[in-house]
Amino acid sequence: MDLSTILKPEAVRVITAASSKKRLLQEFGDLAESAYGLPAQPVVEALQERENLGPTGVGHGVALPHARFDGLDRVVGAFILLEKPVDFNSVDRQPIDVAFALFAPEAAGVEHLKALARVSRQLREPAICAKLRANPDPAKLFMILTEADKVQAA
Repeated sequence: MDLSTILKPEAVRVITAASSKKRLLQEFGDLAESAYGLPAQPVVEALQERENLGPTGVGHGVALPHARFDGLDRVVGAFILLEKPVDFNSVDRQPIDVAFALFAPEAAGVEHLKALARVSRQLREPAICAKLRANPDPAKLFMILTEADKVQAA
């Protein structure tokens, strides 16, 4: 699974300030609406519902919020780089500044899991995260995410 099939350039954003986890999830709702035409509020609610099951902050400043959502025919993603880290109740109790959200159809079983594993594998790479943090331009962030994916697949 290639990230360029999940993520599109319009779904990559740099946020100068998100004051809280809730505000970050709202940013993801807005981004999902503008990039994929998904209604923002139900997206935020679905992400929050998933967070209530257990935080998706995986450590080292990275969060992978995800949710199943009606109205999708495939897994799609959105990426946000935060200039100022926020508390996300991460497993290592550190704030996050790199967040990749996945939205999957309700019926997506293995595809959702494959996409989550792919993104997780990529964002566990310290070199990739360092490049992301050093490039606050959405076009460059998209290129780093999709190019790193191709290199890892080779």
